[in-house]
Amino acid sequence: MISNIPVVKMGIVAVSRDCFPISLSKSRRAAVVEALTKAGGAIYEAQTIIENETDAMKALQEVQEAGVNALVVYLGNFGPEGPETLLAAKFDGPVMFVAAAEETIETLASSRGDAYCGMLNASYSLSLRGIRAYIPEYPVGVPSEVAAMIAEFVPIARVIIGLKHLKVISFGPRPQDFLACNAPIKALYDLGMSIEENSELDLFAAFNEHKDDPRIPDVIRDMEAELGAGNKMPGILPKLAQYELTLLDWAESHKGAADYVVFANKCWPSFQTQCGFVPCYVNSRLTSRLMPVSCEVDIYGAVSEYIIACATEIAPTLLDINNTVPAEIYDAEIKGKTDYKLCDTFMGFHCGNTPICHLRTPEMKYQLIMKRSLEPDSEPNITRGTLEGDIKAGGITFFRLQSAADTTLHSYVAQGEILDVATRSFGGIGIFAIPEMARFYRHVLIAKHYPHHGAVAFAHVGKVLFAAMKLLGVEDVAFNQPKGMLYKDENPFA
Repeated sequence: MISNIPVVKMGIVAVSRDCFPISLSKSRRAAVVEALTKAGGAIYEAQTIIENETDAMKALQEVQEAGVNALVVYLGNFGPEGPETLLAAKFDGPVMFVAAAEETIETLASSRGDAYCGMLNASYSLSLRGIRAYIPEYPVGVPSEVAAMIAEFVPIARVIIGLKHLKVISFGPRPQDFLACNAPIKALYDLGMSIEENSELDLFAAFNEHKDDPRIPDVIRDMEAELGAGNKMPGILPKLAQYELTLLDWAESHKGAADYVVFANKCWPSFQTQCGFVPCYVNSRLTSRLMPVSCEVDIYGAVSEYIIACATEIAPTLLDINNTVPAEIYDAEIKGKTDYKLCDTFMGFHCGNTPICHLRTPEMKYQLIMKRSLEPDSEPNITRGTLEGDIKAGGITFFRLQSAADTTLHSYVAQGEILDVATRSFGGIGIFAIPEMARFYRHVLIAKHYPHHGAVAFAHVGKVLFAAMKLLGVEDVAFNQPKGMLYKDENPFA
């Protein structure tokens, strides 16, 4: 059962300008609810229709008592811009504004609602009140179209609600030379999150306190069942189980006033020498439960993964935008079979934190790079604990939310795919293809100073993520611009 992301309870409140028939808003609201229900959606239908400020307060109380945490303000006719935006100002959650289209020729004679016009006034009033409401790309429609807009609003609302009630727990400091993963955390507080920063010594102490925990055998059995034939290093499972219980207990006891938790943990190099294993597999297991654990104390990486989890309800991952694809692989297996250029492709990699459900032939292994320095002349011991394998082919969205040095937020969203091509490499790794990746790499990732970590959604959810960022007030949301659409700093003569 999903318990680390919110459940959206959507509500709809119709509004009516007092010189228009209130019955028009009522009947149109009922038609929207019916259309949404037929499509498999669910929504609380508030009976109060807002004509004035007193109605707005009555409607607010009604949806609050019903447990509504995301709201649709529906202009069944022109609507009263003051009272309807007052409701949005008072409601403690994400709000969407949509409007009714005129359904038939018969409507035009005497039952015209003019909500197309009313939406303009609503947007101005929202601006006067300083409210960021979600307004779809074309926010006017007949009941079936409005129902579809509401369905698209659900994952956006889930992101907003989740972040507002999220606690980020970190164990640091960052490894040396990982300045790129450092960013001011004030912007996260501005979004309503709370941050709990701890020393890795706190984590080490908590891990030691879980030695001989009576629950360890049950966790080992669960790991064995999950790994199956990939359980290549069973001797490391007791320590991994001990660590998993350490994190889960810490989350529960330190959640405090928050409802949801993510971790950003240090994972090398002293972690291996002191704890005696690599934590990647445990990170993957918690992430598969939609409780992301980012590597290398990447706080914004953990938040980015959590945003994806809320948007998709699918386990995300965090990968390095890591290395190029050799021309011999491209020429033999990609060229001519797709429209991607060689520079559209790259390999996304991390040591072994990607959830097992996304790997083709997952196996428990050791961290090859760490072994070179920590135990070069012996069999792998303290470097065991990675979950490795090629990542399954399919559509993806690369995404990151990041704070600049001045604490302003910026973000990128780029849709693409993982190709069904063997990597011939190690770690949790895949060959990614994103249209116009070379230009995106240069004029977004490099030009805007993003770190090497990117969160990966295993679906095309650019529309949801872009809308969610805008609703959060992120002004700069970059994307992989198509050929012919120049970036601001792109040389037109290149």
